[in-house]
Amino acid sequence: MAEPSVTMEVGNDGVAVITMSNPPVNALARSMFPALKSKFDEAMRRNDVKAVVLTGKGGKFSGGFDINVFEKIHKTGDVSLLPDVSVDIAVNTMEDAKKPIVAAIEGLALGGGLEMALASHARIAVPKVQLGLPELTLGVIPGFGGTQRLPRLVGLSKAIEMMLLSKTITSEEGKKLGLIDDVVSPNELMKVARKWALDIADRRKPWIRTLHRTDKIGSLAEARVALKSARELAKKIAPNTPQHLACIDVIEEGIIHGGYSGVLKEEKVFKELVATDTAKGLVHIFFSQRLISKVPNVTDRGLKPRQVKKVAVIGGGLMGSGIATALILSNIHVVLKEINAEYLQKGIKTIEANLRGLVVKGKLTEDKADKAFRILKGSLDYSDFKDVDMVIEAVVENVPLKQKIFSEIEEVCPPHCILASNTSTIDLNLIGEKTRSSDRIIGAHFFSPAHIMPLLEIVRTEKTSPQVILDLMNVGKIIKKVPVVVGNRTGFAVNRAFFPYAQAAHFLINLGVDPFRIDRVITKFGLPLGPLQLQDLSGYGVATAVWKEFSAAFAGRVFFSPLIDLMRKNGRDGKNNGRGYYIYEKGSKPKPDPSILPIVEESRRITNIMPSGKPIPVSDQQILEMVLFPVVNEGCRVVEEGIVVRPSDLDVATVLGMSFPSYRGGLLFWADLVGPKHVYASLKKWSEQYGDFFKPSKYLEERAAKGIPLSEAVSENAASRSRL
Repeated sequence: MAEPSVTMEVGNDGVAVITMSNPPVNALARSMFPALKSKFDEAMRRNDVKAVVLTGKGGKFSGGFDINVFEKIHKTGDVSLLPDVSVDIAVNTMEDAKKPIVAAIEGLALGGGLEMALASHARIAVPKVQLGLPELTLGVIPGFGGTQRLPRLVGLSKAIEMMLLSKTITSEEGKKLGLIDDVVSPNELMKVARKWALDIADRRKPWIRTLHRTDKIGSLAEARVALKSARELAKKIAPNTPQHLACIDVIEEGIIHGGYSGVLKEEKVFKELVATDTAKGLVHIFFSQRLISKVPNVTDRGLKPRQVKKVAVIGGGLMGSGIATALILSNIHVVLKEINAEYLQKGIKTIEANLRGLVVKGKLTEDKADKAFRILKGSLDYSDFKDVDMVIEAVVENVPLKQKIFSEIEEVCPPHCILASNTSTIDLNLIGEKTRSSDRIIGAHFFSPAHIMPLLEIVRTEKTSPQVILDLMNVGKIIKKVPVVVGNRTGFAVNRAFFPYAQAAHFLINLGVDPFRIDRVITKFGLPLGPLQLQDLSGYGVATAVWKEFSAAFAGRVFFSPLIDLMRKNGRDGKNNGRGYYIYEKGSKPKPDPSILPIVEESRRITNIMPSGKPIPVSDQQILEMVLFPVVNEGCRVVEEGIVVRPSDLDVATVLGMSFPSYRGGLLFWADLVGPKHVYASLKKWSEQYGDFFKPSKYLEERAAKGIPLSEAVSENAASRSRL
């Protein structure tokens, strides 16, 4: 792979073109900063140079600072690995240069890349360039002067929106806002940028040092109003993370005390934020998500994914219609099969409603929705299956029914066709038992709603062929899902890790803890739903069926709570009928239902686990740990049994499939921040008090004893001999 480099060429016109190169997006590696400084200094010294153009090689300006450096800082704790860019290069070398610098921008200018352009004296771009400062998504703030220069170019409110929401804009929008000076065609870019630089040098165009500008910021009173509403937004969208409020504080510093003072504060705060748990968690998820596409014995065999142009979906219920929606949105033709005309019509109407919903939210144009709907076809038999590339079965969780379907589709589909099931719990070997096509059978486990939730668990058996796995991984990417390859065991990865989630909540309820307090503690931590509201949402029939599956698979560490049966006897079925732990009324938020308390008391009487018959005294932190440590423990077993390729795959899967807060780095990484020794000691103590439900796994025990992080990968050999 090409080494990062910075080159300079001086033309006959007296313009020095400095080019940044670090494929594929010209990320700013540490080694490039001294090289950039050296080239700028040389250009300033040379008598044959009148002006400078800064650009990126290969049609990209720069995708930003190389965040591998963040990972090194997190491993070593050495913040001095951060280069001195903000003052030394952006201010002293570029903005205060004695010759003008113009940025010539193609493709993208993001993060540190855009900040280098902001420190230039003008910016010329081609159409459709992506511009933005997305640093907050990694737990930090712009660190090369972006918090100061962007508001001075586009105005305070727009700059706050771009930074707080990590929102990118195009070069066309950038020109309207004042961020870009001109938008020109790609073949004109260098010519126009060179001329612009010479015009500044000859004073035919203004020589603007952005940090000195104040005209776009408005009065101090106006700025205070904008900053106040920004702080309110930050508290709402990011109550548990520091970078949003820190970003606003740094912007404010520059408005009150001047741009240079703002730059100094930005540099100090940036270094503090890099070392926070939030930055560690978000950087871990960023790199972990890149790793999931590497699957031993699948992606390292030189195989090429086959094209999947047409897919049959069997079952038009909630999951089937969601899967069909995801496919047609990505231009994959779909045949939706149902058992009768009424169900088929209902499924098609649901798909239509899914598309309309996306149009209403502004996420899809009318034209694209119509185009997607046109490539959907309904069917009551298998006549349209003769040329499909894949079938996804999405019927109810019934083994004989699924076996019958797989026997039938094996006969009617072409021999290359992938035979997939969307089962969330049933063993795939059992589903395909009556077929001769075990190498083509695979799990495609979507999360509900399937056209919105980003995770796709690809479940392989010992017999699934690497080609079929690769094909489904590719389909996952085409339909904008994140495919995680997992092993074939009850609950797969995410549902398996989270099976103790509701049970731990029931354990606490039966120990005397207020059910609504449990949900409040968990949502405050950052999960969108507490375990009880989640049970309400999925319905009690599902809760009972899942509990039976896990009881059979993992006998001895399942907690039996009579509460769900008592709730059903009381005529409650969660959101399905508007009555569960909460009351559900159209148009209003779920409200806790105090009338469940007598049912809760009855459950406590039956289980009789309260010490001396009295509720246990417990802090919010203890509630959090008693609910989530058993989930961590089960996640450790998922890794130990080789259900995932590597521990970080489970972190990604819990973030995308269960909305575990990404800023906590996923399930196992969060446990590492808490400390595996503390997790182990707590579970051991509770298992002695309350039994095997809390019994620590061998993996947790060993890693806690040796001081090895839970999220750290085992050796590649161990990964490749997993039950995958």
